[in-house]
Amino acid sequence: MRRSRFRLSAPIVLACLLALGTSGSHAAPPGSTSAHAMPVPGLSEQTLSPAFWIERAQAPEALLLDRAAIESINMAMRDEPSIHAPLALPDTMTRAVVIAWIKQISVRPTAPRFTAEGPVAESTLDALVEALALDAVNATVEPDFGLVVRRADLRTFPSALRVFSRVDDTDIDRFQEDALFPGTPVAVLHRSRDGAWLFVVSERYAAWIDHRHVALGTRAEVAGYVDRAADGLVVTGATARTVVTPEAPAVSDVQLEMGVRVPRVAWPDGASLNGQVPAYGHVVELPVRGGDGTLSFAPAAIPRSADVHTAALPYTHATLIRQAFKFLGERYGWGHAYNARDCSGFVSEIFRSVGVLLPRNTGAQAVAEALDGITVAPETSRARRLQWLREADVGDLVFVPGHVMMIIGHVDGEPWVIHDTAGTFLRDDAGMIHRAPLNGVVVTPTTPLLADAGGVAMIDRITHIRRVR
Repeated sequence: MRRSRFRLSAPIVLACLLALGTSGSHAAPPGSTSAHAMPVPGLSEQTLSPAFWIERAQAPEALLLDRAAIESINMAMRDEPSIHAPLALPDTMTRAVVIAWIKQISVRPTAPRFTAEGPVAESTLDALVEALALDAVNATVEPDFGLVVRRADLRTFPSALRVFSRVDDTDIDRFQEDALFPGTPVAVLHRSRDGAWLFVVSERYAAWIDHRHVALGTRAEVAGYVDRAADGLVVTGATARTVVTPEAPAVSDVQLEMGVRVPRVAWPDGASLNGQVPAYGHVVELPVRGGDGTLSFAPAAIPRSADVHTAALPYTHATLIRQAFKFLGERYGWGHAYNARDCSGFVSEIFRSVGVLLPRNTGAQAVAEALDGITVAPETSRARRLQWLREADVGDLVFVPGHVMMIIGHVDGEPWVIHDTAGTFLRDDAGMIHRAPLNGVVVTPTTPLLADAGGVAMIDRITHIRRVR
């Protein structure tokens, strides 16, 4: 076990820790409903309200980090190996470097894979590998640059083919890697055999994207947009959408995700925009893809009713809770599938709304040197793990292999989290273990959660507890 730079809060009486076990009883918060009415022990209408947790937090509106401190964390985060600087790539790259980028993500499956219709044939896998067109990579590659114009999937291979580990589990598409949002800058390193897919490097991920969702421009044009967006409008809702404008389809009903920044545009008083007086909204600038794939920019309107701000939100306990609960009940989307997000994307977007950059995946988040925290050795006792959880503060991130949860508070010593999960295992009143297909953003206590059908407690799988301070 390695303790990092910060020390979690006050000591806890060990007897209280030992009294709280995975299958033991735990007091329900006031106003809780019966165990049969809610899918998780202790869950109640109150625990489903952000106000309940904000009221329990210590100094919930106190500023935890100012802008300078956040920028210091972000600068350190940009030194993490999982964070890239697409606009800082060299003017030329070698064939070996580009192929290494592609091979890092486009790995031919060795385990059986299935579609909804049945097993994936070897010939299909051959075709996917052929589509990479690695033989077409030149000895010297000059990257192109662009901006994403619509939310778009990042894929393992240049294909929209959905594949699964089991034919009866079609939620987790093993070729789905991530999603990129409008205004995201990318460097284009390669194209698929048919030219329909681009291999791109973004700040947090490198994979294949449908070429129709990227507009190509010069490095300076792309960087200029990013600079303008830095002082622009910030989406602080789960999503925000531009108004529907038949006159300008390219900027009509564009979905923007939490934390996305777009430049603001000064618009003349009384002048119409795309058939509408925009005084009742915000005029912003969006990237547009021309018919030839080139980049241009166009104004668009976001309704004044949208959940947006002119700057990142203050980094407080209350903010983190409010932002997390804006996703409550959203369907789980592995790799940001289903127009939603997964566990690491969920926490990334919460923290992005306060201006903090986090790596894309749980493995990189858990070990990021830019964050403080605890590394939990496998032999760490249950009592010690519980102590650390009870000392954890609102916003602390709790990691188990492949999953991350965010602490939102404590009820009678029980640590509670909010997380985006495909599901968990629980023990019923008779002691039987069953799978709870939560399949979304949920609020749960930590100690009843089981990691598998064998009854291993989730807390016994914790590998890291990290703090963005």
